[in-house]
Amino acid sequence: MSWERTMFKKYLAQTSPEPMMFEPVRAEGCWFYDRNGKKYLDLISGISVSALGHCHPAVVMAVQHQSRTMMHAMVYGEFILSPQLLLARKILETLDAGLDNVYFVNSGSEAVEGAIKLAYKYTGKRELISCYNAYHGSSTGALSLMSDTYYSEGYKPLLSNVNHIHFNKVADLEKISTSTAAVFVEPIQGEAGYLPAEQKFLRALREKCTATGALLVFDEIQSGMGRTGKFWAHHHYDVVPDILLSAKGLGGGLPLGAFISSQKIMATLSDQPILGHITTFGGNPVCCAASLATVQEILEGCLLDAVPDKEQLFRSQLSKFGIERITGKGLMLGIPTRSFEHSKKVVQTCLNAGLITDWFLYETNKLRISPPLNISKDEIIFACEVIGNALTGDIDKVFTTA
Repeated sequence: MSWERTMFKKYLAQTSPEPMMFEPVRAEGCWFYDRNGKKYLDLISGISVSALGHCHPAVVMAVQHQSRTMMHAMVYGEFILSPQLLLARKILETLDAGLDNVYFVNSGSEAVEGAIKLAYKYTGKRELISCYNAYHGSSTGALSLMSDTYYSEGYKPLLSNVNHIHFNKVADLEKISTSTAAVFVEPIQGEAGYLPAEQKFLRALREKCTATGALLVFDEIQSGMGRTGKFWAHHHYDVVPDILLSAKGLGGGLPLGAFISSQKIMATLSDQPILGHITTFGGNPVCCAASLATVQEILEGCLLDAVPDKEQLFRSQLSKFGIERITGKGLMLGIPTRSFEHSKKVVQTCLNAGLITDWFLYETNKLRISPPLNISKDEIIFACEVIGNALTGDIDKVFTTA
């Protein structure tokens, strides 16, 4: 066992009894490379983070330039920093007029926490509603929104007055009342296995929130940044939230998140009390520079238009192996397996063959497809060959493909 593998378990806190223990030493484009020079196709982008793959030249150049110019300056919101302003303007250009104010944070969980506080402060109410099998993060407030007590039981007490509705069940919207501060929903449920919302559900949800005065919060931490073929997944539905959450792919590989709302709603955070919501590193200039380069490349590099064709190529190639019932939209797809044990075996087989995938937190009998948006046709075909042979149990063909 290498020194690094030994020290990994000795020095770093572990999140599971069985970490993947994969050791990349370099990454470029859609590929990782290990110490022996073997390459591995990254089919999950660090869970939808590396939207442009690894070490994209435009992102690297932006990071290098900004790190030579200025790195940390001051807690968020005090100094006028052009990387924040340029990024906020570019993001808001992709959104409806009602979403015109950005608060930068470091992660998706922090974006959720900010949205909870914003909803409390603006509405004066305390009930929160989220969907069964939704995942919004693992910090205390975000964890409170989760319905599965397997992940929250050990950390109670959490936020009180949190209720749940079934995703895509219009009848459940009756649970939303004038006591509700906010409803959190993913346009495409992430850890439930990439399940898209139905049009009628999101429209009815928007109407119910408007009627009761509840704020509608769209969690696009995974589904934003072009992953579905539109820059924001909610653009497929023509439904506008009151608060929008972003992170993961937003940072271009660096830690950055945001919650976005209207100036009217966001203004409630600036007084009574003053500095009622602050962050030391949120909106870091280097992270914002990386994000701006990423956003520009997605918008100007014709990546969005190619996503539907890439989705169809995944589906058609996998269908050759009899793999159907694939869920999701664009480049966030879920592939069914027989069981969690089967998923783990397939993931390991794929890793041995030079392909990185994984399962979902709630839907463990599915494999995740969430590659960089600029994945090529040949790379998609290679990925499908490996997955298809791994799923059908033809191990020899898996390694022939690799």
